[in-house]
This record gives sequence, C-alpha cells and structure tokens, in this order.
Amino acid sequence: MKKKLVVFSGAGISAESGVQTFRDSNGLWENHRVEDVASPEGFDRNPQMVLDFYNARRRQLNEVTPNKAHLILAELEDVFEVNIITQNVDDLHERAGSTKIIHLHGELKKARPVKSESNIISWEGDLNLGDLNFEGIQLRPHIVWFGEMVPEMDKAIDFCSKADLFLVIGTSMSVYPAAGLIHYIPANCKIFVIDPSLPNTYTETENYFKTSATQGMELFKEMILKKEI
Repeated sequence: MKKKLVVFSGAGISAESGVQTFRDSNGLWENHRVEDVASPEGFDRNPQMVLDFYNARRRQLNEVTPNKAHLILAELEDVFEVNIITQNVDDLHERAGSTKIIHLHGELKKARPVKSESNIISWEGDLNLGDLNFEGIQLRPHIVWFGEMVPEMDKAIDFCSKADLFLVIGTSMSVYPAAGLIHYIPANCKIFVIDPSLPNTYTETENYFKTSATQGMELFKEMILKKEI
C-alpha cells in the first residue's frame, strides 16, 4: 500500500508559471476590488464586468504552462497516493499529470447556472451574458465567491483525515475555511511546508523549506524519497 501524501496548494505554486496571485496586499485582484469580481453581490451589480474579468483569467491559462513544482507532484504518484487539495482555479495540476485533485474554490474552465452549485459543465472559451445551460438559465463562472459555500470541503476533510504526509505549498494559510484543513490531519501525520514567507509554526525546522515552490519541491522530493527507499 502506498502512503497517502495530501498536498494543500495555493497561489504560490502557480505564480512561477506566470499566473497572478489572487490578490495583492492592497486588496485588489488584477486592479479590481475583490468585492466587485469575487462575490455574488458584485455579479448581481455588474454581471458582464465579472464575466469579462474571468474571461481574461481563462484566456491567460493558454499562455502559461505547469512548472517544475507541478510536475514533481505528478511524478510522486509513482511512489505515493497523492491527493491534491488546491485553492487555485487554474488547471496546471491537471496539465502536469496529477490525477486526484480537489479544487476548493472552483475552476476557471468550468461554468454552472446562476444560483446553483450543480450542473457544472466544461467551458473553454469566453463566457458572456446570453450563454445559457440546457434549461435556459444564464451560466456563471464555476468559482466559489466570498459568502458562498465550499462544496468540496467535506471531501477535502476526508482526504486530510487519512493522510500519512501533509504538504503545504504556496499558501498564506489565511483563507478560511480552507486553511483549517490542517487541523483534520491525524496526530501522527508528518507535516511539510514550502513557502518563502510563511511563519514557521506548523512543523519541525528540517521539514520547513522557506523557498520558492519549484526549489522547495526539489528539496522535498529528495528528502522524502530518501526516507521511503
């Protein structure tokens, strides 16, 4: 039986691919107020602006590729049962070859009817007013906005509760309820952290890599394979 490696990833793992982080220190996301583009109220006020915002994010995915950190996580499936829980809405984990991924905050390349968490469909191009589902209901980005439930949370908690190893990479651990997942891992689970600025409050110093995601994944891979082989 392979050991279960649960990975909790955030914007920092995709930043090295050129994907913009969710929001800057000034509370803006790509020069927009987060409340305007990441809330149901913002969508109700100006749906076309919100659709345009995510259309630009979706088009950007065609300009970026998975980096070494994504690729190493996919490679580790040869040794571990790797379950990735990501706060990212890009598809770089999938494109790198990882096979078990939970997107807590939704996915750019999916859409769903307004006022619904189900009937999710794949969506590659721009999404505009007048784009309807089979029932004639307007579609919206499949993104979990502020004030909305996180449908995949129970599944993520189940993954965490069975982890043998838990890796935190590229996340500030400040967005809840996602950041609370670390409290569901078993007492004997080994915790590893890769982040250049996150305070060292989660694990032993030797398991804490204050580096970029790509450099940290190289070090993590070297360490963990030595222990497993």
